[in-house]
Amino acid sequence: MTTLVRKTTTADALISRFDHWLRGVHPGADATGPRPNPAADLPEARLSEPERREVAGLMRVNHAGEVCAQALYLGQAMTARRPSLHEHMLKAAAEEADHLNWCATRLQELNDHTSYLNLLWYLGSYAIGSVAGLSGDRWSLGFVAETERQVEQHLEGHRRRLPAIDRRSRAIVEQMQLDEARHGRNAMEAGGSELPLPVCLGMRLAAKVMTTTAHWI
Repeated sequence: MTTLVRKTTTADALISRFDHWLRGVHPGADATGPRPNPAADLPEARLSEPERREVAGLMRVNHAGEVCAQALYLGQAMTARRPSLHEHMLKAAAEEADHLNWCATRLQELNDHTSYLNLLWYLGSYAIGSVAGLSGDRWSLGFVAETERQVEQHLEGHRRRLPAIDRRSRAIVEQMQLDEARHGRNAMEAGGSELPLPVCLGMRLAAKVMTTTAHWI
C-alpha cells in the first residue's frame, strides 16, 4: 500500500499559525507554551478595584500587542525572500506566543477580558507585516527592530504604572521587555536597516491608536 505525503504549502502554514494564535487569544483556550510563566510561583496581590481595573487595562493592551506581533511576524514570514528569514520570523513568532499566553492567563486571574477588537488588530497587522516583507529583507528586519524598540519603551511605561505589590504582572512585563530587546538586536544583527524617520513616526501613531483603544475595549 502506497502512502501519499502531501507537501506543506503556504496555505498550510497560514492555517497552522492562525490556529496557534486563536488558541492564545481567548482565555480558557490551550494557553501553554514552551517556557514557564514567569509569574507562576509568585503570590497574588490584594488589589483594590481601581488597581485591578488599571492592571487589567494594561495587560489587555499587552495582549493585543502580542496579537499584533503574531500577525506581523506571520505576514513578514509569508513574504520573506530568503528561506532563512522565513524561518527567523516564524521562530520569533513562536517566542512571542509565550507572551500572548502569559497575558491571557493574567487577564483570567484578574477576571477581565482580552480586547474585543483582536481580530481587527490581527488582520491589520498581518497586512502591515506583508507589506514590510515585500519591501525587502533588510527593511523587513529593520521593521522588526523598530517595532521591538517601541514595544520595549511601551512596556517600560507599563512597568512604572503597575502597582508595586502586583509582582505577578510585573514579572511578566519585565520578562517581555528582555525578550523584545533581544528580538530587536537579533533583527539588526541579521542584516536589518534603520527605517526612515517618517516611517518610525507612522508606526508610533498606529501603535498609539491601538494601545489607547485596547485599554478599554
